[in-house]
Amino acid sequence: MIKFGTVGTGWITESFIQAAKLSAQLQLVGVYSRTEDKAKQLANTYQAPQYFTDLSEMAKCPEIEAVYIASPNSVHFEQTLVFLKNKKHVICEKPIFSNLAELEEAYRVAEENGVYLFEAIRNVHTPNFQILKERLHIAGPLRSAVLPYIQYSSRYDLFLQGEEPNIFSAKYSGGALVDLGVYPLYLAVGLFGEPNTVFYHPVILRSGVDGSGTLVLKYDHFVCTILCSKTSHSELPCEIHGEKGTFILEDAAPISEIKLVDSHSKETQILSVEQEEQNMVYECRNIAKIIETGNVPEYEKYKKWSIIVLRITEEARKQNNIIFETEK
Repeated sequence: MIKFGTVGTGWITESFIQAAKLSAQLQLVGVYSRTEDKAKQLANTYQAPQYFTDLSEMAKCPEIEAVYIASPNSVHFEQTLVFLKNKKHVICEKPIFSNLAELEEAYRVAEENGVYLFEAIRNVHTPNFQILKERLHIAGPLRSAVLPYIQYSSRYDLFLQGEEPNIFSAKYSGGALVDLGVYPLYLAVGLFGEPNTVFYHPVILRSGVDGSGTLVLKYDHFVCTILCSKTSHSELPCEIHGEKGTFILEDAAPISEIKLVDSHSKETQILSVEQEEQNMVYECRNIAKIIETGNVPEYEKYKKWSIIVLRITEEARKQNNIIFETEK
């Protein structure tokens, strides 16, 4: 059982805590918030024996072996370094960092201190992702893929009223691609690998970040198109088109259903299995297993995917002069 702490008090932190408990492999021992009331409240809610308002103090706590970070994107890097330098494993919520330079430095520090650094991305840890990856060849030579994640954000209403929520702010390293687009992007990288070329066509908001956009990934013999938006809504499924068949995914995350439609007979097979409703449990189990067993090849696989994904999002931003405050 790995003893862990959390940084952040939002709904995603609570979801991770619930998933960690369900996994039976992670034990919550401490929580952090800048505000004592929030830290105390979260600790009481989930029976954490300790709470902190000082990050350095938390990083020195001997009872904590790993930390889950779900703070604003722009502070992920500096907070991660605090824990890595104190020899704590770090599970950092997506998007892990603002740019590739930060990621490379953090991996260097992690290795220097003998600990692991993970990006928390739930869809690639699920059983259905593994089923899709193992059976991708059934569709024959791939010719195209369309992977949408279009979800209207309630915080966009605040943006329209003149406010600037974190996720729509360059100051906090926000935008549709790094927030929602990473789900289908991870799906593409995990299934197809690194593309040859990347082109991003965003709709830029007054804050300087993308509210929506179309990301085109060019591979040797096919093109993958990723659609992402936080300013509109869609019920479109994800599709992967091969010469022999088409995979239809109900969604990019958590990949709850997979259908395979034969190109000739039009017969449909259901390939997916039923998954836990609290789907973050799979990343909790996988990460805990890697830490406990020291499974370096598995760790390096997820590390490679994080590097490729961040390389792509950084290139996409550079093409459109989307510059985060941390980069100025």
